[in-house]
Amino acid sequence: MKVEIAELNQYDIPGLIDLSASVGWDYDEYEVRTLLESGRVFGHKNAAGRIVSSSAIIPYDTKLASIGMVIVQEEFRGLGLAMKAVRKCAESINGDMLLMLIATKEGKPLYEKVGFKTVDFISKFLCDQFVPVHLQDHDGVFIEDFNQSDFAKLVNLDGAAFGDKRSVFLRNRISQSKQCLVVKNNNGEIIGYGLSIQGPVNLILGPIAAADSDTAALIVEKLALHHKGKLRIDVPEGRTDFMPYLERSGFVKTNTPPVMMKNSAAMPQRNNTLYAIASQAFG
Repeated sequence: MKVEIAELNQYDIPGLIDLSASVGWDYDEYEVRTLLESGRVFGHKNAAGRIVSSSAIIPYDTKLASIGMVIVQEEFRGLGLAMKAVRKCAESINGDMLLMLIATKEGKPLYEKVGFKTVDFISKFLCDQFVPVHLQDHDGVFIEDFNQSDFAKLVNLDGAAFGDKRSVFLRNRISQSKQCLVVKNNNGEIIGYGLSIQGPVNLILGPIAAADSDTAALIVEKLALHHKGKLRIDVPEGRTDFMPYLERSGFVKTNTPPVMMKNSAAMPQRNNTLYAIASQAFG
């Protein structure tokens, strides 16, 4: 079977959606477009031009890049295509950057072969129907819709929570979002924010950064309150202060995939304010 690797672009969006659907993933046009506009996507095509593998890389502002959407069509597995696509991603950026990914059970042995090590875990929570706890705004905390004038401060807040600034990705993600909320204190300083993204199956909540778990819960409540349908939130494993609230609200933990790093033995330094990641592709 003759296949060739190439960098993919906007004309390949339908083929990437078909590839993701073939393995039961629910990427849509908006999600794939955000990947392409925030980073680069590589993949193999067969002789008929059909995309049979993919891997995306999203380089952030200074030191960190995230790898995601690593997929191989079932009949093309065992040919080393995933490894070649991941290597192509790694070669496309500065060799000093730290590489991060969230692995599937099937993908973990492949990543270990190319030098990735497990450094953390993510808890995937799904909810069929949100049960509002009817949290009250706390004194001195105000939640409002994102305004473009808040962008630079939001990037700084997210950078401290995530471990690297990611201005290009956040600009694209906010454009894609159903809702983007910011939390301000009495002085008008931003102390938290959260996004919701409408996918084909779930309303995805994240990223969420907040000063404490009560504020994070308030953001979830505001993002989820009037949504009729399924929700998903991916939470860093250490957030035992936040998970009981999610469970009271109807979320169920369904999986705990590993976070893996290359070129580093640990996650980049974070300030313990990250309560939900953007997605498994973006970290």
